[in-house]
Amino acid sequence: MLKVVVVAATGGIGRQLLKQALDAGHDVTAVVRDPTRLGEVPVRVVRCDLARAAPGELDEAVAGAGAVLSALGARSGAEAGVASRGTHAIVQAMRSTGVRRVIAVSAASVGTVPSPGRPDPPRFNPGDGPVTRHLFAPVAKKLFRPHYLDLAIMEDVLRDSGLDWTVSRPPRLLDHALRPAYRTALDVNVRGGMFISRADVARHMLSLIDDAGSVHHTISVAY
Repeated sequence: MLKVVVVAATGGIGRQLLKQALDAGHDVTAVVRDPTRLGEVPVRVVRCDLARAAPGELDEAVAGAGAVLSALGARSGAEAGVASRGTHAIVQAMRSTGVRRVIAVSAASVGTVPSPGRPDPPRFNPGDGPVTRHLFAPVAKKLFRPHYLDLAIMEDVLRDSGLDWTVSRPPRLLDHALRPAYRTALDVNVRGGMFISRADVARHMLSLIDDAGSVHHTISVAY
């Protein structure tokens, strides 16, 4: 049993993280903006608006945790910024309490998005085939530009944190049930990987907690 903190536990991936962590027997703390959306779940609940978290606000939630799993992400263009600001608050709390392991979800296209920490990323992700490079990725980046910039800055925050971080980069998310298998790739996108369920993203994130080889890397996950 491990003490696990799930941030943004009422979102699509967050709910899956919460359920699967409980099913695995972990001691789970859920960090949410609106506890009423969580329902009756046998976990410790900490209310916090991660877009406006005050210094020290997350310290009690994070203290003593074996890992922090973050499903933070903007649900709309108006919410863009919550992932980067919230992750900064998470990092501060982890530094204050001595917690080391953090796994955060990002997106497959983020590796080619410029950010203050990576102003000149590669034009194409080495794992992408020609159709993804020239059709799907450009369209996605245009449609979700504020979201991807927010996630790119979030990744900057983690790279500069000094913590044992791992970033999960899934492609398009589905609400399907768990499948028998998925594919992963280290620091590049999964070749031909266009989809994955939120349930399998959560399963993969939980599997990374004790994976020393994933520390300080991005891991793409797809079918």
